[in-house]
Amino acid sequence: MCGIVGYIGQGQAAEFLLDGLRRLEYRGYDSSGIATVEDGELDVAKAAGRVEELAALLKMRHHNGSVGIGHTRWATHGPATDINAHPHLGGDQILALVHNGVIENFRAIKDRLIDKGYEFQSATDTEVVAQLLAYELEKVSDETLDSEDPLAPVIQAVQKSLAKLRGTYGLAVIFRDWPHVIVAARLGSPLVIGVGEGENFIASDSSPLAGRTKKIVYLADNEIALVTTDTIRVIHRDSGDVAHDVQTLDIDATEVDLNGFPHYMLKEIYEQPETVRNAMRGRLDKDSATAVFGGLNLTPNQLQSVKRMVLTACGTSWHAALVGEYMIETLARIPVEVEYASELRYRNPPLDDQTLLFALTQSGETIDTLAALREMKRKGHPTMSICNVVGSTIAREADGGIYLHAGQEIGVASTKAFTAQCVVMSLLALYFGRLHHLSYESGLRIIEELERLPDQVERALETNSHARRIAEKYANCNNFLYLGRQYNFPTALEGALKLKEISYIHAEGYPAAEMKHGPIALVDENTPSVFIVPQGAVYDKVLANIEEIKARRGPVIAIVDDDDSRVAELADDVIHIPPVTDFLQPIVASVPLQLLAYHIAIARGCDVDKPRNLAKSVTVE
Repeated sequence: MCGIVGYIGQGQAAEFLLDGLRRLEYRGYDSSGIATVEDGELDVAKAAGRVEELAALLKMRHHNGSVGIGHTRWATHGPATDINAHPHLGGDQILALVHNGVIENFRAIKDRLIDKGYEFQSATDTEVVAQLLAYELEKVSDETLDSEDPLAPVIQAVQKSLAKLRGTYGLAVIFRDWPHVIVAARLGSPLVIGVGEGENFIASDSSPLAGRTKKIVYLADNEIALVTTDTIRVIHRDSGDVAHDVQTLDIDATEVDLNGFPHYMLKEIYEQPETVRNAMRGRLDKDSATAVFGGLNLTPNQLQSVKRMVLTACGTSWHAALVGEYMIETLARIPVEVEYASELRYRNPPLDDQTLLFALTQSGETIDTLAALREMKRKGHPTMSICNVVGSTIAREADGGIYLHAGQEIGVASTKAFTAQCVVMSLLALYFGRLHHLSYESGLRIIEELERLPDQVERALETNSHARRIAEKYANCNNFLYLGRQYNFPTALEGALKLKEISYIHAEGYPAAEMKHGPIALVDENTPSVFIVPQGAVYDKVLANIEEIKARRGPVIAIVDDDDSRVAELADDVIHIPPVTDFLQPIVASVPLQLLAYHIAIARGCDVDKPRNLAKSVTVE
């Protein structure tokens, strides 16, 4: 992985490819490259480092071909070097290939190809696919070569090659001897085709297509697309042609612009009042004092029979699921389990037929979450997605689901998607609560609290300047503790993750009371503790935990309600947020934590939008 682009048309492919790779930088990567076809030759340029390294290289070379592919690589096999960067060549430079995913049996295939005289330049699994395809292409049958379909040799070679691969892939291939086609294929790693006028596009997500086309084709697993200037033909890996739907691309080019902000992360933090509104828009029914959803695809009677829920996710989405666990168990009194998707996919937990799965994911393409959802579907459990990307694999494969409507999130460190997920979880808790014991008055009171939430998030953004001053004070510290209780334990986990992701500071989140069972050994004058301590049932308990930190000379940063005066007597630094009901505290309290992480990373000179080693959409195990 991480990003794929392709172009075929009348214009210069390199221009679109370079622009597309820039738009895919948010996904995280360590090298990039392009390949074009011109005058019967493949022309490849690739470089380790940022896309600008590739852009500088292209200024010294001429890539005038109108057919090409490009890639940003996040290393899985072999370090980030020019040689390991994509595209990779196959055979006697008869094809160039880019790949997202992981080929699990690449070593066995590589050994067989070496025995047949093939030589390898890189340490990647991707070059194995390129050489395998070249091998299959060179030995296609005479019957295929004599076929009336000029692409029959390519189709046969691709089908035979893919049938031998074990793992996941999103592939785009161009050929020296078939210069008027790009072949794309997918299994577990997303690919989309943009439909233009006299030109067509390929990408691993829709961001490179914004402003280029409003029509899009989503490839499904085991599908192969043959894309020319004017046509798109989709065939199944193991059979013949399949029909494909052309859908409307629901993304505006302005969504991928900074709009005056220095970084996408800060822009997306400031978009949260609107994303909170969008997550609730059309989903609050005051007449029935409940939430409404259009995509669950189960009747109220079926949903009322749910006796247990499993929420599965990875990373930030897992933290939102933890918030959802507290919400649903409190408001709906339904037992909830939160599972790491990477663990659930290999576990065999005892689940009865009244269990409902929700898969939480920003991208809708996270391979662990997708595999967990598929395993639960295989066992006959109804599956739902909570997802931000329309048309993503998880959104399409789940039995039903809820879109976040948060808009495209480009910063690798998720911000607005987290708060939108928490809002959707609160709506679900309200909905299931009203299906069971929650009274009309209680439901109406919750709706009123939700309607005030966007303005309260707006007020939380006013902490930005104060958060920056605190960040500059502690930017040189190398260890942080994040502590909270009840709903704010997941908030502490998420705050610690944000700091780790973008500033490379070691940070850990704990329930505040758990701190004394081990983590307190880390406390000293150079280890700040960030307490999330708004008013609530365990407020006094958390104050006692702050006392324990101060007794050991640990600096304390506290997130507290506007009207709080007690914590200021203990903490070194205090950030005030508007008071909200307890189950909405994670949404408001996460805002200053995001700002704190952002400004610490800036003070340390880190690239907040493209942190090292991370990818936005993790499509490998």
